[in-house]
Amino acid sequence: MDFTECYEDTVSSVAAAARSGCRRRLRRLIHRGCSVDSRDNRGWNPLHEAAAAGSKDCVEEILSAVSESSSRCHRDYVNALTHEGESACYLAAQRGHLAVVRLLLKAHADLNQLTNDLSCPLYAAVDNGHTEVVKLLVRKGAQVNRIHTASCWTCLHQAVYKGHRDIVRVLVDVCNLEAHDDHEISPLFLAAQYGQKECLELLINAGATVNTQAADLATPLLIASQEGHQACVDLLLDNGANPNMACSKDWPQFPIHAAAEFGHISILRRLIEVTDRTCDRGERMVSPLYVAIHSDQTGSIQLLLKEDYSPDAQDYADILGFPSPLSLALHRTSTKPCSESVKLLLSAGATLNAEEWTYALGTDRTDLLELILDHRRIPRPEAFSKGFLAPHHCGKTMLKLKELRELVCVALSQVDFASSWLSVLLNKGLEPSLLLHPHMLEKTDSDVLNYLLEFVNWSTLSPSLKIILDQRRAEKTWEPHTYFDSVPCLFHLCRLKVREVLGPDQLMRTNVVQQLVVPSPLHDFLKFRDIQELSSTRPPPSPVINRIERYRSTHEHRHVV
Repeated sequence: MDFTECYEDTVSSVAAAARSGCRRRLRRLIHRGCSVDSRDNRGWNPLHEAAAAGSKDCVEEILSAVSESSSRCHRDYVNALTHEGESACYLAAQRGHLAVVRLLLKAHADLNQLTNDLSCPLYAAVDNGHTEVVKLLVRKGAQVNRIHTASCWTCLHQAVYKGHRDIVRVLVDVCNLEAHDDHEISPLFLAAQYGQKECLELLINAGATVNTQAADLATPLLIASQEGHQACVDLLLDNGANPNMACSKDWPQFPIHAAAEFGHISILRRLIEVTDRTCDRGERMVSPLYVAIHSDQTGSIQLLLKEDYSPDAQDYADILGFPSPLSLALHRTSTKPCSESVKLLLSAGATLNAEEWTYALGTDRTDLLELILDHRRIPRPEAFSKGFLAPHHCGKTMLKLKELRELVCVALSQVDFASSWLSVLLNKGLEPSLLLHPHMLEKTDSDVLNYLLEFVNWSTLSPSLKIILDQRRAEKTWEPHTYFDSVPCLFHLCRLKVREVLGPDQLMRTNVVQQLVVPSPLHDFLKFRDIQELSSTRPPPSPVINRIERYRSTHEHRHVV
């Protein structure tokens, strides 16, 4: 910078004239001996200003004023760089000044000169969408496959990213279509990722690989499915994209998983049509139901179940940590109200194993247990031994015998919470005799034990169970109702018989009692509503998740049913 002159607006008079595009003023200053080589605090000289302003006349004036005594000197001036490494050609290309770029190229401008941040005239023109400048630079021999960013992007990457389809149309004929950045992402991958459908089509028609994979094995179809670009998904599938290509190093992820996880329903519907169903229940596979549940995508869950994806899927606890979709859904509701995914899975007939029952019974909350039993009815145990189910219980709403066994086993292992779940189970139709197990009578609270005995004929208990009760009475760990020492009254025996005939589920969950020819005041008595409900008083000894982990490693079934 020449400090002998007081520069107006941080630049020299010559540079200011060049910036304004005033050729006559510029010529007058040059004839007066003002330097065309003075620089400002950015390292800009008058040629930079004229090129950036797009003033072809001023550029011509400055170039003609440069000493012709040495062609090398002339070339050096034309290619002088700012402190950012920007040449006059770069500044003109960046701003789309086609005539100035053409003039500078005639003056031997270096069209491949890199800036400090690895840009160049061609990359700058591409970035800003100046198609005609791009055409000129390509025609003049610009290097089209160089890396221009810290991420190793080429000009074609940038053109696709910005969606400059006319520039892409120029570059696909001269660029490496399979150029990869530092994550091994190709321009076609970028087009799919950012929903640039027209650019994607140009690349496909030019022969770019549709099944290219990034460093993490993601494919263009996966990323388009994840980002919700329906048009790109359709275009890729119509041109040979493979929906069954594994797209992850950690687990067999397909594009259908991405669509399900992010709730892109129309894309998910398209992928269901073309994805191999082995991902649903196949060994070493992961059902898309898992990711839909994990991300609370109700729409995805509904569609997958409607399209007959199994609500049980595969046991993949070694990767996902959960043996079933229902277990995952229950885990996500353990600290919040029941999610819609639980309801959908139950309605679709998801199997209830010991782990699922533990989520419902191993807590002082009852909402989850009530939700389950609202969707899955408890059968009469003898119905299985006789080989039939009651007509109104047919179908997926009936608990299977194995599920009923698991329910009772888990209940007996969770007697600490019996004050919460016992009344729910009995009011939902569980046969109370299933809970008359030594462990239940030994470990449960006094109030809970009294409540259970109210639902049975306590005088006909087996000798082994009576011994347990006598021992608890002697140890003063059980304070029985006084009438337990007597034979049950006739009214109680009658309602036990009514329940036996109708079945506990019919009696407790339907209005069948109202159809009996008995006085209406007896309806509540027949449904055991005269028995005072239990109140939950004991806090959880440990989080339900901890008890699930103990179940997985040490759970032992008790012999019931």
